Amino acid sequence: MLLEIIYRISLCVREHLKPILLHALTILTHNHFTPYIHRGDGYGGGGHSAPSNHPAPRNPYKSSLQSHNYEPDESEVWRAYVAQQHFSNRGQWWTTGKLRALKRWGLTLVVGILQAIIAVVCNFASKRLGEIKYDHVYDLLEYNTLTKSGSESSPSGAGGEDYSYYTADGYLDMNQDGIPDSEQSSSNNGEGANLSDYWFNFGNSPFLAFLFYQTLFALCAAVFVYIEPVSGGSGIPEVKCFLNGIDLPRIVRFKTLVCKVVGVTFSVAAGLPVGKEGPMVHSGSVVAAGISQGRTKFWGVDTSFSKFSDFRNDREKRDFVACGAAAGVASAFGAPIGGVLFSLEEGASYWSTKLTWRAFFCAMITLGTLFGIRNQDSKWGQANVGKLFSFGEFTSIGDGSSNFSVWELLLFILIGCLGGLIGACFNAGNEHLTIWRMKNVNFSKKRRLIEVLVMSVLVTTVSFVMPLLWGRCTELPTDMQDWTNQEKELVGNLVPFNCIPGKEYNEVASLFFCEADVAIRQLFHFRETGETDSSTFSSAALFLFFIPYVTLASLVYGIAVPSGLFVPSLLAGAAFGRLFGHLLHKLDHTSGTFADSGTYALMGAAAVLGGMARMTISLTVILLEATGNMQYVLPLMMTLMAARFTGNVFNEGLYDIHIHLKHIPFLEPEVPTIAERHEIVAGQVMSTEVKCLRPVERVGIVYDLLKSVGHGNFPIVDTASSGTLYGTASRAMLCTLLQRRAFGQPHDVNNGHYHSNTDGSVDYAELLGPKRLSPLVQWDTIERVYPRYPTIDDVQLRHGDRNCWLDLRPYANTAPYTINETASIQVCMCICLFKLSYVFLSALTYHLSFTDIIKTANIPLVPNTWSSFPLCCQPQQSSCWYHHTCRFASRIVIGFNHER
Repeated sequence: MLLEIIYRISLCVREHLKPILLHALTILTHNHFTPYIHRGDGYGGGGHSAPSNHPAPRNPYKSSLQSHNYEPDESEVWRAYVAQQHFSNRGQWWTTGKLRALKRWGLTLVVGILQAIIAVVCNFASKRLGEIKYDHVYDLLEYNTLTKSGSESSPSGAGGEDYSYYTADGYLDMNQDGIPDSEQSSSNNGEGANLSDYWFNFGNSPFLAFLFYQTLFALCAAVFVYIEPVSGGSGIPEVKCFLNGIDLPRIVRFKTLVCKVVGVTFSVAAGLPVGKEGPMVHSGSVVAAGISQGRTKFWGVDTSFSKFSDFRNDREKRDFVACGAAAGVASAFGAPIGGVLFSLEEGASYWSTKLTWRAFFCAMITLGTLFGIRNQDSKWGQANVGKLFSFGEFTSIGDGSSNFSVWELLLFILIGCLGGLIGACFNAGNEHLTIWRMKNVNFSKKRRLIEVLVMSVLVTTVSFVMPLLWGRCTELPTDMQDWTNQEKELVGNLVPFNCIPGKEYNEVASLFFCEADVAIRQLFHFRETGETDSSTFSSAALFLFFIPYVTLASLVYGIAVPSGLFVPSLLAGAAFGRLFGHLLHKLDHTSGTFADSGTYALMGAAAVLGGMARMTISLTVILLEATGNMQYVLPLMMTLMAARFTGNVFNEGLYDIHIHLKHIPFLEPEVPTIAERHEIVAGQVMSTEVKCLRPVERVGIVYDLLKSVGHGNFPIVDTASSGTLYGTASRAMLCTLLQRRAFGQPHDVNNGHYHSNTDGSVDYAELLGPKRLSPLVQWDTIERVYPRYPTIDDVQLRHGDRNCWLDLRPYANTAPYTINETASIQVCMCICLFKLSYVFLSALTYHLSFTDIIKTANIPLVPNTWSSFPLCCQPQQSSCWYHHTCRFASRIVIGFNHER
């Protein structure tokens, strides 16, 4: 009831608040955009026409987009292949089906292991690069601090007190002689920062050293995106589209995997507000797709087709990619169940019980491999759970009671609403900025590279200037008798930016100058119950960190580096939530009425991430698995639902926004309301000028048709039988037949004798005599080159080949899905969402076709969307009805066999 009231209130203020936000964001980006804009691709389209002084933006998806085909063509050659398989299995206990199942589970096992290894290597490399950077900067900071205090030779005080020397890993406790209490030893034996260990000290300037490392790592990350452009970003929108049935080019290639993993390692080490979680989902998908196919063009490896023939198809690849996405989440967060739910909620458009078990198994293997690798130092004895990725150990502050009161659930809902509003502003600002990038930056690789350098300098400057602006040193906590070991360890990670090491720390620098997961744990676990005035982070410091960080995260997402937004959103949300809790304690005058600020930080992290990504079920489980405390189940659920409701009032989730901005024809789960309101039927959105083929067709006609149109599927219509639909022919199959010259000579059809009609046309009825041309290409031969089928550009016709006959009857799919032209769009969507491969509308006198919606299990294809609706294709068209019709048509029924 409370959520419904909040939702209705948000709807009431929508008309007043949304125009203000949009206008403010428009002013900030210095561009005026119409509400209904013709969006382009992620590499240069979008907005109105491109500036005249720049080359026209290129859309990499426009000509190459095809849909997945989740069902085999039920042709004669396919039936012959299946019959041969059944015959070989007759009377045997160990059949091909059992062998296929064993291979499937074995490959899933390999996917889980490899993804865990990739995650460990990526995490280790990024941390090591970060340590190198921070150690040098920290030494320069210490040197300057000691120089200013007049103690250049020794960091010890005048009284010979103990001191601490700090590194990227925290403090090393030192005694008066400069020897660490632990087994580690200082390289300078108490002589302060030894700058001679570094090849160059940048004039003893910490800022220049910080800028050098940050820019160098960011440049390395951008170089890998320069090599493979599709490796940029998080990869989650692309994986989501791939599982939706759209065959995006190069998304699951091995080259993309290398550039993605190595690039995100450098981008995280560069200190950019990005995370590794989204790229890990993408890398898991690529690993699964590559392992299931048993081949890679990058290394030239290709196993025997007979060993992987059962998995070299779109259906099996889709299922493996879904398992790989679950393994990616499991490797990033240590949350296997959350990974399965993420793949179900945000990834796959098709799901089944068998796929659930496989995804669960893959995520389990990933977590088990991580568990074994990170505990090998104990020789797999008693497991150290703390080494797995987590948000730290959440313990009850009271004696067996929860860390919050029941009435505080209302405050958690309020945090969820505020987080949803923050997420909506974040998404809207990033959307306008992405449109600007498409028009001015993304059409040039050089400009994208320069943009990365500019953003790196901006992030470095802000990260260094904000602690200087804070300019206040806070004493380290001394009374820590009641603190847990986790809190005491986190104290060692507080950064003494221009403060006395071992005694003081800079609050803002402790959030900017450390790894994101360390900062998150600090915000979650430093005790602040409100019973005393002491607090590790003040309200002003949290505010001074939150505003710049969330702004930088919105600016950085979309540049040419591999990046994820899970951890940056969690960190920004944790700062917001802790600020919220700190203000409550101030209002309460330290009476201890409210929960500790760490609980509010957790709710804030969930709220901001949920408001950005609009995830609910999977995010709840991921956070619960990361925290390891079930007392937060209900608060997290209510917070995420409130964030989703509030954010949906203003815009979509960030991943959906970027899918639309890249002009990818994503099939939504529901029919747009415009179609229901106007009762649109299939016949109203179809074209009558269908490009068809005959069962026996001239090679020249087929070649010219493939050259002139880019459709992925063509209807085969028997014009000699009153226009009966004979079947369908895929573009890949036609190109393969032409390349292999699987056609007969002109005299092979009825011995070359036929009659002409009075108008000069061929009497096609006689060409369809009882004699058929023998199939020259078997089904396994056609599918052997999957997914790199030959294109029409690979076909070279000889002199006289154009008059030859191509018999399509053995290769035609004779069981296409058909619906009537009077079927509503809702019925068409239902077919798409359950079992759609080839959809054709049949009428008594003519045929209308969905020839490019070639998916099953809910996924139709949409290559080029605007030619079917000339009234809607103009960018300046402001009609709401036209705009929604175009968007609906662009995802459902575009790219038919017609000419306009």
